Amino acid sequence: MSHPQALLRSLGAVALALFVLPAAPAFASEKLVVYSARIEALVKPMFDAYTTATGVEIQAVTDKEGALVERLKAEGANTPADLLITTDAGNLWQAAEAGVLRPVESATLEAAVPANLRDPGKQWVGLTIRARTMFFNTSLVKPAQLSTYEQLADPAWRGKLCLRSSKKVYNQSLVAMLISEHGEAKAEEIVRGWVANLATEPFADDTRMLEAVAAGQCAVGIANTYYYGRLIEKKPDLPLGIFWANQSTGGVHVNVTGAGLTRHGKQPAAAQKLLEWLASPQAQNLFADVNFESPVNPAAAPSAAVQAWGSFKASPLNVVEAGRLQATAVRLMDRAGYR
Repeated sequence: MSHPQALLRSLGAVALALFVLPAAPAFASEKLVVYSARIEALVKPMFDAYTTATGVEIQAVTDKEGALVERLKAEGANTPADLLITTDAGNLWQAAEAGVLRPVESATLEAAVPANLRDPGKQWVGLTIRARTMFFNTSLVKPAQLSTYEQLADPAWRGKLCLRSSKKVYNQSLVAMLISEHGEAKAEEIVRGWVANLATEPFADDTRMLEAVAAGQCAVGIANTYYYGRLIEKKPDLPLGIFWANQSTGGVHVNVTGAGLTRHGKQPAAAQKLLEWLASPQAQNLFADVNFESPVNPAAAPSAAVQAWGSFKASPLNVVEAGRLQATAVRLMDRAGYR
């Protein structure tokens, strides 16, 4: 959920959005329906700003990622949805593969979103960035001991590593990107090393895993940055440090929350204008700040809380690989005994 600093920043972004967007409603008679895998509290501020400025009413329907894609498939040409918002490039790739999205030609989106954070087939674009990196117990580990995801497979970390379950798409995407970078055989060797080094069974979610690191149950773990932001906001004295992985090699693994126009949406022109606005500097912080994420648009700066974690070099690999290699990653993790 949002924190006071992010809320103030979001309110400022609302004011900017109202100033930048035209006062005269461009689509005043229209209503857009957005299927969103992000909860209402994380999307309502930006939708309210857009409605105030344009007169376009937005109805958000929220559910789990997979359920929304299945709903779009079942509804077919009868769907009321104009736009799909979902987390993780793996989920966006699956939506495109399921045939529920349509390609969009937009110079505005191409200028606003870096090429590696959007679909080469133009069916979706990233809107916020989250890194999946390393977190360590500051009483047990010094940053100089850490370096790469690959290093965590070293026997030196035996009994010291904590991970989230392999069932979540976030870890499937991370392993998919390792496959893309190293090939399947080397990636499997890395994952087997992780499994051998586990201090305990994998956790159901990132928050519990981070709490285990802070409690000393393990020394280091891998999580999405926004889980760390939420936890530290509530418990700022936890002995948890953030370490940007692979800075001397390919860069830290990043992923996105993104969106695409639905294939059978009845108002593609209006939906495209909304999507382009979501990628604009004046809207990016409304989307990113409330969840401790970073904007995809280089013209928008992260919140002060996120900037305080330091800058990092991100992997330049296109995040579409997280989806393209997802099934391969799942089979690999199963073979390696990663549950």
